[in-house]
Amino acid sequence: MRLCRFDDGLLGLVNDQVVYDVTAALDSLPSYRWQYPMGDALIAHLPAVCSAAQRLKGHARKFDLAQVQLRSPVANPGKIMAAPANYRLHVEIDAKDPAVHHNFHNKQLAGLDRPVETLGLFLKATSSVAGPSPGISLNWCDKRNDYEAELVVVIGKTGKNISARDAMEYIAGYCMGLDMSVRGSEERSFRKSADSYTVLGPWLTTADEVADPEQLMLWLTLNGAPRQRSSTAAMTVGIRRLIEIASSAYTLYPGDILMTGTPEGVGAVVPGDVIVTGCETLGEMTVPVGS
Repeated sequence: MRLCRFDDGLLGLVNDQVVYDVTAALDSLPSYRWQYPMGDALIAHLPAVCSAAQRLKGHARKFDLAQVQLRSPVANPGKIMAAPANYRLHVEIDAKDPAVHHNFHNKQLAGLDRPVETLGLFLKATSSVAGPSPGISLNWCDKRNDYEAELVVVIGKTGKNISARDAMEYIAGYCMGLDMSVRGSEERSFRKSADSYTVLGPWLTTADEVADPEQLMLWLTLNGAPRQRSSTAAMTVGIRRLIEIASSAYTLYPGDILMTGTPEGVGAVVPGDVIVTGCETLGEMTVPVGS
């Protein structure tokens, strides 16, 4: 199933170019009073929401996909975890660009065959999450701002110290992500955490729809020109191991976001640019860049 958030707080079921308004499926969520449980409520109760959405589809209002405003499919992620330098060619090609590494970050990667195993993951602010339709608002226009297209894993249930063997059982679904990055000597978590610097979309594709997330082709174009294209098979540390590493430090909760790294071909954007990024099975999203 493909679920989207669209317009002003509506929940949609996506089928080809049609969005079915299944907002009433949210009635299946429990009511909470403070203290609220950790995690995103929709993701925590995803099977019930999906079941209700399927029942509602036959009588739902229909919208043209091209006419709706797509928001982030996860409204309230508890944390955003990201894998640095997780594609070999990205390290070998892009990290050699002085405008990217500032003669600082490349030194961290020197001699590392699997950087995540040594450097671990980094965190991004949850306030950086945006949907594709609102797009990106550049925070530091006097610096270089780069796109980084990534496969995103959405955690589906609570877990700690999860083994790689069991990791796939903890996945609710997948979407595309843009890990927008300001280039500089600052810590990753700072220069990647400005408002709108984590774009998620176009919708959540549930895990049962994806046969093998480590064999997907993802791509990105900038103003119509191809810039990134790679298979997720090129990740140096795969999804199972990433979840194992993440859960060794953090308890994972429903709705937590795991960004799996970007392939080679990153580059700068300026206000007025238009990014289109997508992945087979997961769809594609058009993201405007503003100031």
